[in-house]
Amino acid sequence: MSAPPATYTAAVERYLTGAGIAKSSARIYRISLTTWGWMLTGEPAPTGPARRGAKPPLFPVAAIDDPALPEVLAELAAARADEMDADTVNRELSIARKAIGWWQRQGWIECDPTIGIERRPAPPDRTKALAENQIAALWRLDVALREKTQWKMLYESAARADEVLCLNVEDLYPQDKRGRITAKGGATEWIHWQSGTAQLLPRLIARRTRGPLFLTDRKAPAGTPTLDVCPETGRARLSYRRAEEIFEENTRLPANPLASPDDIEDLDGWTLHRLRHSALTHDAEDGTSTPMLLARSRHASVRSLERYARPGVDSVARHVAERDPAARRRT
Repeated sequence: MSAPPATYTAAVERYLTGAGIAKSSARIYRISLTTWGWMLTGEPAPTGPARRGAKPPLFPVAAIDDPALPEVLAELAAARADEMDADTVNRELSIARKAIGWWQRQGWIECDPTIGIERRPAPPDRTKALAENQIAALWRLDVALREKTQWKMLYESAARADEVLCLNVEDLYPQDKRGRITAKGGATEWIHWQSGTAQLLPRLIARRTRGPLFLTDRKAPAGTPTLDVCPETGRARLSYRRAEEIFEENTRLPANPLASPDDIEDLDGWTLHRLRHSALTHDAEDGTSTPMLLARSRHASVRSLERYARPGVDSVARHVAERDPAARRRT
């Protein structure tokens, strides 16, 4: 038991530090709990451009115990679920319930107003691995050193994008081609890369000895958390949102090779997650053992690997060609 903080926002920060939320997850948790902050005051959370720069409401955490809140919250959550994808809605609900449970254990609140709100059925994961020629086209793109290194590391390590973006220079062990990350629950885990990343890293680091590995092009704005600022250059850590935007913009033509460059603004590129998905799928196609796939992906169960075990178009083409009777007669 401890004295409750003055505001909900302060309660969120106390939760993030007191519950041992991993550094790599804290940003996502904070965004989700800010979204719930609006709904906990009976207001719909802003979406799209309106969300940027919107200041979250200030209210005491004890307001969560308002007996009228569950009904209002259920309506707001249902309306938000109609506008957002199921994965986002379910993740936000899960994070809110974890925080509320922690606040209850501190004695700050008594009720859980999310009781009765059901998780939305999520559609099956239809993410497809990139074909080998698409990966090759990606490496040929004329992009900055930061992007080349980041994309190579994501593919060669099969790591999650948020994990790689949270890397600091002091987390790297270049001689071993590996880096130390903090996983969910605060556990220390390792990601491993290959020669492509190893050749690019020294140029990207450029004598820096500490601070975020992937930096923005400009100085960090006032108020940026100290952990997200390079002490040697004053630049900020590259955000997941910006990294995703850059990747999507640069991959529109490779993703749509038959489209006209004039139509580029209306096309969609690839997502950063497809690099992890592709790496694990290609490993599975090459016969990598299940224990090694689990170690590479850092999943806890074999079932989680099913989405990556679907052979891609190149693998299916090779399979069919190798079993072509005419090809066998020629050999």
